[in-house]
Formats: sequence, C-alpha cells, structure tokens
Amino acid sequence: MQAAWIAAVCLLVLACGNTEGSAPQVTCGSTIKLEHQATKALLHSHEIAYGSGSGQQSVTGSHTPDDANSFWIVRGPEAEPCVQGTPIKSGQLVRLQHAATRKWLHSHLFASPLTNNQEVSAHGDDGRTDTGDVWIIDWDKGAGAWMRDQPVRFRHTDTSKYLASHDRKFGRPIAGQQEVCAKAAAAKDSYWLATEGVYYPDQTADL
Repeated sequence: MQAAWIAAVCLLVLACGNTEGSAPQVTCGSTIKLEHQATKALLHSHEIAYGSGSGQQSVTGSHTPDDANSFWIVRGPEAEPCVQGTPIKSGQLVRLQHAATRKWLHSHLFASPLTNNQEVSAHGDDGRTDTGDVWIIDWDKGAGAWMRDQPVRFRHTDTSKYLASHDRKFGRPIAGQQEVCAKAAAAKDSYWLATEGVYYPDQTADL
C-alpha cells in the first residue's frame, strides 16, 4: 500500500512539475512538502513507531530532499471538509495527511522522546480521525491566503501547542533525522514553509 501511494505521488509531481510560479497558493487537496524554516528539515513520517510515549508512528524532520515520505495532503477537518482547490486562510482549521501511509499529523499529551516537549505522531487512517489531528494555521503578515514559501505556524487545537522542530537528532533506526514536537509558545522554531508538491489551482478565482 505504501509503495503504491509513493508511486502515485511521484507520478503527480512529474506530471504537474514543481508548480513554482504557476500555482503559488496552497489550496485544499494539495500534496506538499513542509520545510522547517530554522533547520531546513522536511516534515517526514514512515512506518517506524516511537519506542516510547504513545508508540504511534513517528514524525521527524528529514534532510533527504527526494524522499516521497515527506509529502503531506492538505485537508479540512472531518466536520468541515474543504473542497479541492479552496484557498487556505489564516486562522483556518486544517489536517495534514501523510500521503504514503494515510495517517494524520497528530499530537497529544505524551512527552516527545528527545526533549520532553509534546509528542507529535502520525495516527489513524482514511476512516479514522479525531480532534487530535486538527491544527490551526496562521502567519504574521503577507497574503490573505496561504502561499508557497510563506512562513506559517500550526497550532494544535486540543492542546494549543505549536508544531516545532530543532537540530536534536535520533539514533537508530532513524539515525540523522531530527525530532518534531509541539511547544507551548510560538518562536523561531515553529515556522514552516510549503515547498515542492502538487498545488491545485484556486477554484474560487472565477466565482
């Protein structure tokens, strides 16, 4: 299953190209990579579980640029799904679905393994999701809609903590990948940028 999703994402990227300059808005349904602004690591997951905390699928920061396990699909919350191609506004509720494993970017009150911040994991699947998968996206200034290469923050709705990362790295079996966690205060380590991916055009532009 994972191999099939990776192949599908790769084909989409090849078919649509990098989309830089052609569709700069990040819209619902877009499949993107998220780069941590401070460390340049990509938000990443894979079928390796944490050895502590929740034991759920781990989420890390990866410095391997061509790894398809760093693609995430932008979704609305289960109760308020957004139509593909709808622009994302500051303050909007979103979910991020890992393209390869179909799990949701998730957080909860377990401690993160390296720094004792709040754990961030990948959880559920297409048919299983909960409020721990929902984040509020916001940014300081700029466009009215989420744009590619624009620094944004993700605040977890259940715990009000911000998606963050740093340069503390794991050993085996994910040696060289860095911890992704959630922290109480927004800071320089809580900014992320959408980079390469498949960006669906704004479907509201002609309305």
